[in-house]
Amino acid sequence: MSQTPSARTRTYPFVPTEALEPPPDWADLRQNCPLAPVTLPSGDTALLLTRYEDVRTALVDPRLTREGLTRPDAARITAGDAEGIFSSPMARTLNAEGHERWRRMVGKWFTAKRMSALKPRMEDMADRLVDTMTEHGAPADLVSHLAFPLPVYVICTMLGVPERDRDLFKAWSDTFLNMTKYTREQTDAAHREFAAYMSGLIADKRAAPGDDLLSRLMDASDPEGDPMSEAGLVATGQALLLAGHETTAGFIAVMTAHLLADRSRWERLVADRSLIRPAVEEVLRFDPNGSGFGMLRYAHEDVELAGGTIPGGATVVCSMAAANRDERAWADAASMDLGRSPNPHLAFGAGPHSCLGQPLARTELQAVLGVLLRRLPGLRLAVDVTELRRQEGMLTTPLLEVPVAW
Repeated sequence: MSQTPSARTRTYPFVPTEALEPPPDWADLRQNCPLAPVTLPSGDTALLLTRYEDVRTALVDPRLTREGLTRPDAARITAGDAEGIFSSPMARTLNAEGHERWRRMVGKWFTAKRMSALKPRMEDMADRLVDTMTEHGAPADLVSHLAFPLPVYVICTMLGVPERDRDLFKAWSDTFLNMTKYTREQTDAAHREFAAYMSGLIADKRAAPGDDLLSRLMDASDPEGDPMSEAGLVATGQALLLAGHETTAGFIAVMTAHLLADRSRWERLVADRSLIRPAVEEVLRFDPNGSGFGMLRYAHEDVELAGGTIPGGATVVCSMAAANRDERAWADAASMDLGRSPNPHLAFGAGPHSCLGQPLARTELQAVLGVLLRRLPGLRLAVDVTELRRQEGMLTTPLLEVPVAW
């Protein structure tokens, strides 16, 4: 049977024509093919979900799991990883620790209250980075001067990593997240190097504990009294690096770009700082690539969704970014409303695998935005918005640079 234009198998991820605009495929797929066959960079096929109701349901339905992605019939994201990114050494170790147990132990650190206590330090570091950027002079790249170094500083501080080693963390993060740039051998080597570094850091902290997350996790235990294993501590460091560095850096860059793309948005925030919190949430909803590749799930049996039936044995890609633009779920979905409330977006996922570090990301974004509005109320893009480019091949598709002036 011939396929309709909407049902044809497409190459995923889609490449938008402009960095801040959504791919034109989304609207067509939401309307005509909500469970769309796609080919991943590995060459494997999966089903792409683009409607809000379907994506949210798939993220919380226990018949659709991440653990199933280790099965031999599950689709892989990259050809360089024969077992798939979700069966990496980090993922296997955290699964062995027990997902719920791990989240309980680590989640005690990632509370909104604890992140709020860290906010003054984030603001102080952002102020110092803005000092350096203004000394450099306009135009300056917001990514290299602020969006990249701040999350590195924060995550290294939380883990107790010496600041001199942050370039190592950047290199490892790039390797772990890039879908096309590195070979299987290079990725495996990065995993080994990272594990060796973290093992040395953990040994140092056992000898001289500090007030950091790793030191606290060494002494923490679950209700059964078992401490986290050393392999679990190493994997935790890697998981937090990915969640707390590259993704947050990308969010900072796109947040600023979106707010400056229409100067009325920026000027409204300069005039009313009380909008910082809802503005951050709206950017998280609005950005077409903020959620990156999306979340993968494996269907252990047939699962019926509003948009169709997922057959057992299929791998699905939950596009939170596409869902966040679903006209069925949002009034005026294609417009940015800085005061939008409520705003139950899916940028951080949903259900048991939702992003553990979301309080950290939200706090950093609010801290950075507050500092920029205070320090540089005249901030503007130094290039036309159509000239901004994303770094393709990354799971998080960050902006390559954001040239600004003030």
